[in-house]
Amino acid sequence: MGNLLLLGIVFGISFGIGYLLISRVPSLLHTPLMSMTNAISAVTVLGGLLIFTVPTTGLEKILGAIAIIAAIFNVVGGFVITDRMLRLFKEKNRR
Repeated sequence: MGNLLLLGIVFGISFGIGYLLISRVPSLLHTPLMSMTNAISAVTVLGGLLIFTVPTTGLEKILGAIAIIAAIFNVVGGFVITDRMLRLFKEKNRR
């Protein structure tokens, strides 16, 4: 139970620091930041998948599944936003 408490504390501190850092990023830098978070989310997906390759408890499997789902939402959202931004720069067909 001590490990779970320590992991919860680390998660809480990481969440707080991450929120403070990202909320202060100027809107001009959101695209490079999005590409970096996509890379981090890809690593999170791989780490979550690795949880299912070793014997773990039910709670660890549930947390791994939640991590995979949250990271996939972030990756898909990043691609959607990037695609939307790229369409803004394409030359429109003139008729």
